[in-house]
Amino acid sequence: MTDFLTGKKHVHFIGIGGSGMYPLVQILHSKGYFITGSDNNETETLKAVRNMGITVYMGQRAENIEGADLIVYTAAIMSDNPELIAAKNSDAVCIERCELLGLVTSWYDNAVCVCGTHGKTTTSSMLTHMFLAQGLDISTVIGGKLKAIGGSGRAGKSDTMVCEACEFSNTFLHLFPDVSVILNIDADHLDYFKTMDNLKASFTKFCNLTSRLLVINGDDKNTLDAIKASQFKGEIITFGRSENNDYYPLNIEKVDDFCTGFDLYHKGEFTERIYIHVPGDHNVTNAVAACAAALNCGCSPENINKGLETFWGAGRRFERLAVINDITIVDDYAHHPAEVMATLKTAKAMKGFKRVWAVHQPFTYSRTYTLLDDFAAALSVADNVVLTEIMGSREKNTYNIYSSDLAEKIEGCRWFDTFDKVAGYVCENARPGDLIITLGCGDVYKVAFKIIDILENKA
Repeated sequence: MTDFLTGKKHVHFIGIGGSGMYPLVQILHSKGYFITGSDNNETETLKAVRNMGITVYMGQRAENIEGADLIVYTAAIMSDNPELIAAKNSDAVCIERCELLGLVTSWYDNAVCVCGTHGKTTTSSMLTHMFLAQGLDISTVIGGKLKAIGGSGRAGKSDTMVCEACEFSNTFLHLFPDVSVILNIDADHLDYFKTMDNLKASFTKFCNLTSRLLVINGDDKNTLDAIKASQFKGEIITFGRSENNDYYPLNIEKVDDFCTGFDLYHKGEFTERIYIHVPGDHNVTNAVAACAAALNCGCSPENINKGLETFWGAGRRFERLAVINDITIVDDYAHHPAEVMATLKTAKAMKGFKRVWAVHQPFTYSRTYTLLDDFAAALSVADNVVLTEIMGSREKNTYNIYSSDLAEKIEGCRWFDTFDKVAGYVCENARPGDLIITLGCGDVYKVAFKIIDILENKA
C-alpha cells in the first residue's frame, strides 16, 4: 500500500474528539508527528487530547488546516464542511480515517482485528485486558471507552495491536490483520450492502487479507459460508457454544446478575475456569472468542483469567449509571434487533428487578424500515417500551418511516418527540425495583442522564 505518511510532519484531524480518531492521534503522537485538530463539542476525549499538548480548535473553519501536510477526516464529516472543503482544495494529502487506520495496522507484526455484526467492542476490550494482564505494552483501537486504558485507544511500544474492525462501508478492508476474529455475520448495514450475499462477500475479502490466523464462530452459518468462499491458507480455529468447536464453554454457572463462571475447554481438554463480570449468555460466547485468540497469541490461561477479573464492561455496554430510590439506570449501545433482544433477555433474567423498561432510539431510517418487525419483537421482551424519534444520522427519510410505526407494533408502547418528554414520562411511571435501559448507538444516553437528574431531584 502507499505510505502517505512518508515525509509528512504535521497531521490535522477534522473531528479529533471522535472515539475512532483518538487512538490514531495517540499512536501518531507517540511516533513524533505534530498533531492539530478541530471539533464542535467539548468532551472528555478533547480534554485528554489537550493534555497531550495538542492544539484543538473549537468549530471547523478553513484556517484551522494551515500548515498541515496530511489531513484526516471521518465519513461522518459532511461534504459541505468548510474545513473539509478547504482541505481538499489545499496542497495537503486528504484521507479518510479508515485509510490511516489501515496503514497503522500494517506497522504491527501481531495485529489482532476483531470483526462481526455483534460483540466487537466487548470482545476487543476483553482481549485488551488479557494482553495487559500478560504484561504486553499493546496498542489498542476500540469502538467504546474502556476504563483500563482511559478511553477508546492506547499507544504501546510492543508489536501487538488490538483493533476493532467495522464492516460498514467496507472500512475493514483497509486493514492488515495478522489475526482476525470473526464473531458472527448478521443482517445489518443493508442500506450499503443491499444483500446478505454482498455482506458475506465482504467478510470473505477480509479473511483473504488476514496473514496468519482466523478465529471464527463455528456455530454461525454465515461466518462459515464466508470462510468457505475465501482463499485463506493460514490456520483456522473455531469457537462457540457447541463441543464441535476447538474452544467452547462447559459447566456454565450464573454466580449473580453480573457474574458468570464457565470451564473453558480446548478440543476436549480442560483449560481454565473462567469468570466474567458482564451479564448475558452472549458475553460467554464473546469471552470464549477472546480466550481463543489470546491463547493463540501467547497469553497464559492464568493471565487470561486475571484480565477478565478486572473487566467490568466497556462504556455503553450494559453500563450501570446510577441506582436512585431502588430504580436502576443502565445504558447500552444495542441498535440491531439481535442486540436489543440479547440485552433485554439478559435484563429479564436478572432476579433483582421487578420490571424492565426499554427506552430505545431507532438509528437510521433504512435499518428501522428494513427490520421493523424484528425490532418490534425484540423490544416486546421488555415490560415497558418508550421510543424517541428516529435518529437519521447520515440518511434522509426517503422511507417515510417514523417511530410511531414501530410503536404501533408493540403493545403499550409510547413515543415522544423530545428527550425531555421521554425522560419525564419514564420518571413519572417508574417504581422502586425497576430497571431502566436506554438502548441505541446514537445519543440516547442523554435520556439516561436526564432520567438520573429528575430522579435525583425527586429524591
